[in-house]
Amino acid sequence: MANPDKSSAAIAYVYRGTFVHSTQQTALQVQEDALLGVDTEGKIAFIGEGKKLEALSQVFQFSPSEVTQLTEHEFLMPGLVDTHIHACQYSYAGTALDLPLLQWLNTYTFPVESRFKDLEFARRVYTHVVVTRKHHNSCSKSYDFGQRALVGKVCMDRNDSVKHYRESIQESHDETCRFIKEFLDKKYPLAKPVVTPRFALSCSRELLEQLGKIAKNNNLHIQSHISENKEEIQLVKELFPESESYTDVYHKYNLLTDKTVMAHGCHLSDKELAVFKETGASLSHCPNSNFSLCSGVLNVRNVLKHKVKLGLGTDVAGGYSSSMLDAVRRTLDASKILTIQDPKHETLSFEEVFRLATLGGSQALSLDDQTGNFEVGKDFDALRVNVAAPGGPIDLIHSEGPKTLLEKFLNLGDDRNIVEVFVAGKKVVPFTEPKAE
Repeated sequence: MANPDKSSAAIAYVYRGTFVHSTQQTALQVQEDALLGVDTEGKIAFIGEGKKLEALSQVFQFSPSEVTQLTEHEFLMPGLVDTHIHACQYSYAGTALDLPLLQWLNTYTFPVESRFKDLEFARRVYTHVVVTRKHHNSCSKSYDFGQRALVGKVCMDRNDSVKHYRESIQESHDETCRFIKEFLDKKYPLAKPVVTPRFALSCSRELLEQLGKIAKNNNLHIQSHISENKEEIQLVKELFPESESYTDVYHKYNLLTDKTVMAHGCHLSDKELAVFKETGASLSHCPNSNFSLCSGVLNVRNVLKHKVKLGLGTDVAGGYSSSMLDAVRRTLDASKILTIQDPKHETLSFEEVFRLATLGGSQALSLDDQTGNFEVGKDFDALRVNVAAPGGPIDLIHSEGPKTLLEKFLNLGDDRNIVEVFVAGKKVVPFTEPKAE
């Protein structure tokens, strides 16, 4: 509804039509013939009924003639939040999926990542990543392209598979601190640094302890991996025999906080999930990668039953697709596989997965006070979707309601259906690439 406390910022633009989003209580909320106003600071200034246009235009001082009317087959939805992606693996996405996790890392990942000492190679790959992420409609990387991002420097002082591709403890500590300082000094409005131990197998106790302290002292987000693959879990037990579980390794070094997101978690026990709930740590569900590397199938229903925050991730390049729509579809597939294995399993609905891909992702990244749904005062991070886009992948045979249009978009749509993308009120798609310096 409209906010009775009028914002001091002027209204930049207003949309009228169908809006779909999630709340904590409702997986899918549909508002038809609604008005949404965005102010000049990129915040949602009001949401109201279309029939109250005249009254709202007077309160918020905008011209009714300047309202943008969505068409019959269009709707606005919150941006899709990718909670886990390896930008430095993007160059070989869609290939090298014939090995399980640890062999895959040694054979493909570490050799490619070691090439990023070549700054021109790094610049070329990262530019492709950012542009692609925008077309695939998720909140990803790069200030230059107007995207919201959490970006980390991978820390790894254990690795014998690729010569020179590891740091000393001191190097990792110093480079992490330098990265954080330089990042914060730039004062990016939409990007934040993240402390990133690669995973327990590639980090010594000393490094994990130092990274935990760095995150605490700077009040930073933390990202890593956990319980992705059974072989990995066994090796963690052998390397950290003093720890009760994989989760306990991170917990011992203060790496599980309410600003932590851990990818995968396919094989976490109920006891470990309880620790996640207690600490406020989150999970990133990456089903494409879990399938592609034969790692496991996460029981999302069980995670939600333990009230653990959870979002979706593409996990490029373990996941072959950089599209968050693919993450939505594979999440539904994973849930159905569990139902095939156990008919008593409660399959996730598309509405629930929609919430995981939007509000759930923002909650997992501890950004839900800023974004994730359409609430007054939050940043306007949104997609304008046209299900009937000319030349698009969706055929509409007869008249459909907004709920069905959303379902068709999630199951069949692609970037051709994305008319506009907004991040913090700024239109970033369609966009013009920044001019070369």
